[in-house]
Amino acid sequence: MIAADEIVRWVEQLADSDAPDDEVLRGAVRILQQEREHYDWVGIYLLEGDTLVLHNYVGKSTDHTRIPVGVGVCGAAVADGENKIVGDVTKIDNYLACSLETRAEIVVLIRRGHEVLGQIDIDSDQENVFTAEDEALLSRVAHVLALRV
Repeated sequence: MIAADEIVRWVEQLADSDAPDDEVLRGAVRILQQEREHYDWVGIYLLEGDTLVLHNYVGKSTDHTRIPVGVGVCGAAVADGENKIVGDVTKIDNYLACSLETRAEIVVLIRRGHEVLGQIDIDSDQENVFTAEDEALLSRVAHVLALRV
């Protein structure tokens, strides 16, 4: 497994390049999905008004391309202003299932100061798989992305 520092370095190189923002976001989701086996679906939603809009993702297709703030784990993260780790999504009442196989989810906000710009959303087919290490890695990547979006 590649170290978190290396993943962040790769995302920083992308963010520091002349690549368009969309290409940077696409590259970031690919790097994350490739370097962490338990990241089965990786997406970046950006906040547009009171709606999260899916910009780039890797994994199975999803109908959830627009999520209102407050709805599901993604919308709740923005409404509450905090990252979310859900060990077993089947126990969440308002969970928006992207895939029937999904068992765990982590959502890390992309912020500039106190302003929420969007989020990194990751699903896993394994229960209780996300840790504080995942949150720390994704928070570092979110910080880098916040400089570009």
